[in-house]
Amino acid sequence: MTVKERLQQNAALVERELDRLMAREDVDFSYLLAAERYSLLAPRAKRIRPTLVLEFCRMLGGTDKAALPFAAAVEMVHTYSLIHDDLPCMDNDDLRRGRPTCHKEFDEATALLAGDGLLTRAFGLIAENDAVSHEQALAAVAALSRAAGSFGMIGGQVIDLRGEREPLTKETLLKLHAHKTGALIAVSAELGCLAAGVRQGATEIDAACAFAKGVGLAFQIVDDVLDATSSTEELGKPVGSDSKSHKTTFLSFYTPEEALSYARRVSDEAKKALSQFDHADFLTALADYLIDRRC
Repeated sequence: MTVKERLQQNAALVERELDRLMAREDVDFSYLLAAERYSLLAPRAKRIRPTLVLEFCRMLGGTDKAALPFAAAVEMVHTYSLIHDDLPCMDNDDLRRGRPTCHKEFDEATALLAGDGLLTRAFGLIAENDAVSHEQALAAVAALSRAAGSFGMIGGQVIDLRGEREPLTKETLLKLHAHKTGALIAVSAELGCLAAGVRQGATEIDAACAFAKGVGLAFQIVDDVLDATSSTEELGKPVGSDSKSHKTTFLSFYTPEEALSYARRVSDEAKKALSQFDHADFLTALADYLIDRRC
């Protein structure tokens, strides 16, 4: 099975779970629920974060039953961040995953609340995971809270907004992406370990997070290159938006060729963290696949 086929298989598994979780209907909440489903179950989603949850759990001897609630939760948090990122007060984007953004399809207030709803639902989903111990569920709630909060993804978004007003140094740019993108990718690997029964503080979690942080940085570098060199049709979202917003990106410091070379070095270093694991072939191949992607 190729990396792409395995990703598609994992995505289908997660999407069936998300569809089941979002099946509740209530006429008074129907517009909100439709907005949540619209963004969460959008086509062309890569489901990289839930794949990391599933694959680290499997590699460490855990089950999909234990990993799926964590995988669904991290995708809910990721989707909430995309909904809010696209809002007029943030990036003001009209297209996401090949179709209108949530606030364009519905309205700004509903999109804001849809993101809030998905974020809130995610933590309940983790807490209710009866396929893991109470200790592991609690650890997972704490881990995702750190990754998504003011010193994680939200903090990174704050730096990103600052970058629209003033140039950022390369050091600050690295901090931005370690938080805005890297934190949620890293916690996905950590959640996979926790789902497999690994306790917080274990060397396996340190190695998993080191790998995921490196992959997250490489992913962002490639994302910056694609924003400047790809097409809207390929990416499913507007291209050139970083330049139009005068944002500092990795192309502020490198040519596209230099940036891709840098991404490969970062990815190769990240893969070294997998050396302590048996059966890490897919994760190694995934790191390479994400470097070579065109969307």
